[in-house]
Amino acid sequence: MATLVLDNGAYTAKIGYSHENVSVIPNCQFRSKTSRLKTFTANQLDEIKDPSGLFFILPFQKGYLVNWDVQRKVWDHLFGKEMFKVEFADTSIVITEPYFNFTSIQESMNEILFEEYQFQSALRTNAGSLSAHRYFQMNPSELCCVVVDSGYSFTHIAPYCRGRKMKEGICRINVGGKLLTNHLKEIISYRQLHVMDETHVINQVKEDVCYVAKDFYQDMKTAQLKGDDNTVMRDYVLPDFSSIKKGFCKPREEMLYTGKYKTGEQILRLVNERFAVPEMLFHPSDIGIQEMGLPEAIAHSISSMPEEMQPHFYKNIVLAGGNSLFPGFRERIYQEVRALAPAELPVSVLLPPNPLCFSWEGGKLLAENPDYDDMVVTREEYEENGHFICEEKFDI
Repeated sequence: MATLVLDNGAYTAKIGYSHENVSVIPNCQFRSKTSRLKTFTANQLDEIKDPSGLFFILPFQKGYLVNWDVQRKVWDHLFGKEMFKVEFADTSIVITEPYFNFTSIQESMNEILFEEYQFQSALRTNAGSLSAHRYFQMNPSELCCVVVDSGYSFTHIAPYCRGRKMKEGICRINVGGKLLTNHLKEIISYRQLHVMDETHVINQVKEDVCYVAKDFYQDMKTAQLKGDDNTVMRDYVLPDFSSIKKGFCKPREEMLYTGKYKTGEQILRLVNERFAVPEMLFHPSDIGIQEMGLPEAIAHSISSMPEEMQPHFYKNIVLAGGNSLFPGFRERIYQEVRALAPAELPVSVLLPPNPLCFSWEGGKLLAENPDYDDMVVTREEYEENGHFICEEKFDI
């Protein structure tokens, strides 16, 4: 029987059969200014000729799946003949949900998977649990790890011991990629150019130029220098979607020495925004969110665990999710957690080669696990026992 692994994130869905490679696809629908009446779904984004002023219709709000109509359309597209050609009667699905998900959302998901799509069997789990599974497979001698999953809606810190999540240690920070992109839109709109409608373009700018500062105040000083000494400043050419399809950074030499740009190029000059935006992950209070930053939350989560286990957690901090792709992210987490941890304990922070798909890889390994059949709920079991059997089996 084929197993389909779907890490159903709030911004991208990571999907693929367990014996194949992963595809990363937008988990939303789009409308563009030019073709208002037409709705594009998931990877049909590539068909939009002019993605300026792109309007996103998301199935997730504040990290929870609330718009089932949009989610169904995305799933219909993913499971349909253009994409994965899913034979539901012979397919098992591993699907992710957020920590502490609402019961009503879980029940709706059970119904859709079993009653509408009629999958043969299903396993509903957290993305962090799959990341932990992947980590323990890579490091079989380790007993504990802390998964720091920084995604689109929020960031979760979840300790795991022998593959089980320690619920009392799970922390959530309400800062994720969506907030960072929105904040960058506000800064650019205030300082240079009105881009409040350009979520798609500014998200690309964020991914291309933002980084995490090793020393925030030092970088702030550098950002105020003139000319060659200002190593932070970058000029970003915005796409016009006719000759320039995708925005890019100007080479430094061209920016500093020629000073002449082609006519018609629209330039954003980015200085302290480059590191001030990701800094919100470390100091949410800078923009009025009264919560701990990431390093304090990691230390807090570990300190809520039994004392004899804490050294093992500090030694196995695993980063996952899209925000961990910012240059300097791992180094800064290490530097600050090291400062907060007891001096005698070693600290180690792992950034996997592909943190975005790390939990999907965990799902792929789980599907090949000899005990996989005992973890899933089959359609017969669901029809016989309803939601009760899912509650019983999935709360792992």
